[in-house]
Amino acid sequence: MPDKLVYLQHHKNKKRKGGKKSSPRQRSWLRRLPRWAWWLTALLVVGTYVFVFYFFFVGPSGFRWRAIYGEPDYPEGYDIHGIDISHHQGKIDWEKLRTAMINRGPVRFVMIKATEGGDYLDRRFNDNFYQARENGFIRGAYHFWSNKNGAREQAYFFLDKVHLEEGDLPPVLDVENKPKDVSDEDFQRDILTWLHIVEDRYHVKPIIYTYYKFKERYLGDERFDDYPFWIAHYYVKKLEYTGKWKFWQHTDVGRLPGIETNVDLNVYNGSYYDLRMLTIGSGENEEVEVNSPPLH
Repeated sequence: MPDKLVYLQHHKNKKRKGGKKSSPRQRSWLRRLPRWAWWLTALLVVGTYVFVFYFFFVGPSGFRWRAIYGEPDYPEGYDIHGIDISHHQGKIDWEKLRTAMINRGPVRFVMIKATEGGDYLDRRFNDNFYQARENGFIRGAYHFWSNKNGAREQAYFFLDKVHLEEGDLPPVLDVENKPKDVSDEDFQRDILTWLHIVEDRYHVKPIIYTYYKFKERYLGDERFDDYPFWIAHYYVKKLEYTGKWKFWQHTDVGRLPGIETNVDLNVYNGSYYDLRMLTIGSGENEEVEVNSPPLH
């Protein structure tokens, strides 16, 4: 009997030191999975991540990816090059920019961010807009669409802050996001409201900037067919969009003299004469200086 008591006391002390062991039923079901199930689950997670990453950022329908391909390629078959800028490019050395070359061709046009939403004016817009004209570039101004403000409010704010002249490109609406709580039809109506108000002021069709997937998804309605499109689609040899377009923003990692940061590079789908004919007032002027590049 004493031996039995010693054994029981010893066993009790071991349980105190080691703690209570969990039963198999209390173990996580994950720990009971066989090794092959772990590997299968891991492969499915990694495969899903790779697919989503490729689809949205890398593949032909993706919008932006800054680093995966390294230096940008220049699309073949396009001779008219341009850039778009905002305060993100900082203070530009226009003397250097006016002699800059993109793929052995001069910079012909400069798109400049002007406004956003119903109350934001890009802090470098006025200077950039003035300098672009003074340095011989064909200039344009764009408004960045915001889902926080109404279409009319945004249109009239743009018109109040931007005063385009003959020889400037038509006004541009940059639209890249749609509210989740607004139907496609209502969203399209809002975009058309902005376009119609601005068109009434300048008597030209505004240019619509967007990226490839967004155009296909939300702006494919025939009511937008008459508007010039500026499509963003990066790191592809050929623009996948098959509809009519005027401008293609093919990279956001361009480097040019006079600009210290990366800058978006664009091509125009046509000749320099065609570009000049797209500008405000060109329909009233029979003579267009087709051989006057930026001052060098």
